[in-house]
Amino acid sequence: MQKSKSLEVVANEIREDLVEMLLAAKSGHSAGPLGMADVFTALYFSVLNHNPKKPDWEDRDRVVLSNGHICPVLYATLAHAGYFPKSELKTLRKLGSRLQGHPHREVLPGVETSSGPLGSGLSQAVGMALGLRMDHKDPWIYCLMSDGEQDAGQTWEAVMLAGKLKLHNLTAVMDRNNIQIDGFTEAVMPLEPLREKYEAFNWQVIEVDGHDISEIIEACDKAKAIYSKPVMIIAHTIPGKGVSFMERKPEWHGKPPKKSEADKALKELRTLGGKIKSEHE
Repeated sequence: MQKSKSLEVVANEIREDLVEMLLAAKSGHSAGPLGMADVFTALYFSVLNHNPKKPDWEDRDRVVLSNGHICPVLYATLAHAGYFPKSELKTLRKLGSRLQGHPHREVLPGVETSSGPLGSGLSQAVGMALGLRMDHKDPWIYCLMSDGEQDAGQTWEAVMLAGKLKLHNLTAVMDRNNIQIDGFTEAVMPLEPLREKYEAFNWQVIEVDGHDISEIIEACDKAKAIYSKPVMIIAHTIPGKGVSFMERKPEWHGKPPKKSEADKALKELRTLGGKIKSEHE
C-alpha cells in the first residue's frame, strides 16, 4: 500500500509533464497518455526487469507500444525512470527532436519498436516472444495496445498465433478507455464481448482498474504465474484522467491543450498531487 501511494505521486507528476509537453508542442494526443499514466508507472517502477543505464541489456524485459500516438506518456515515463534528462521532454514533436510524434526505434534509449500504424504492435510482440523462447531466454514481452486498434484485422491474426503457440512470456495490456479518434468505440465498431473473444483464442484474461496501481502490479504478477498461454490485461481507464474537462471526452483524443486549458489542467493536477503527498506522509 505504501509503495502504491508513492507511485501515485510519480504518476501524477508524469501527468503534469504530459500537459506541459503537449502545450509546448502545440500538437499531439492528450486523452490516451493521461489515461495510461498509472499503467506506465506500474510497469517501469515495479514490474519490469530493466536498467535505464544499460537500455540495450540483453536480459531486459521489452515494452512494445502498439498505439504509438500515446508516446508522450512513454517518453515522460522513460525520463522519470532515468533513460534521458527530463529537460528534453519539452522538445516533443520539435524539428530534430528525439521525441517524435510516434516512437522511432534506435533514436531514443528505451524505445523498442517504431510504431504508429495501429494493429501492428501485437504482431511485433509475438515475434519477439517467440524469438526469446526459441533462444531459451527469460525476458518478458509487454505489448501496450489501444481498444480502438482491436478494429484492425492484423491484431486478430496475432491473437490467434500467440494463442496457438502458447506464448506464456507475452503479456498484453489493453487501454480500454472506450474512445477512438471518431468517437466512442462501441458506436464506431462495437468490441464487446472483448474478454470472451480473447479467451476463445486461448488467452488468459485479467480485467483491472487501470488507475489502481497496486491492482495493475498484481495482475502482472499473476500473468507471470501462467505457463500455458499468453495473458491479456484489460485495463479499464478514463481517457484524460486527472483533468476534469478532458475526462471521457472523445474530442480530446488527438488534440493538445491551449495555454488557458493547460493552466487549468496543471492547477487540477497539482492540487491532486498535493493531496496524494499529504495522504502519503
